[in-house]
Amino acid sequence: MATSSMPVKLLKKEGSEIRLRLIGEDHTTLQLFRSRLNASDKVEYANYFTGHPDLDEPELFVRVKKGAKADKVVKDLCAEIAKEFADLSN
Repeated sequence: MATSSMPVKLLKKEGSEIRLRLIGEDHTTLQLFRSRLNASDKVEYANYFTGHPDLDEPELFVRVKKGAKADKVVKDLCAEIAKEFADLSN
């Protein structure tokens, strides 16, 4: 099975917050991330912002609770989602 990566640009990583630009993604992907992140007991708040549809790439914002690391929470979610989709082909 071929794998592809989603281009991601780190815009801000400060304290308990991280902001990422998800290049080429739309509401479907962003809603998946937002809903899963907000369901996590490690996340205080997660949302995405689309900006201008023709000019801006969407951004994902995550603020984690004390003791959690935002980048690790996002990376763990990515691994979880990738595994779920990989299991579909088996």
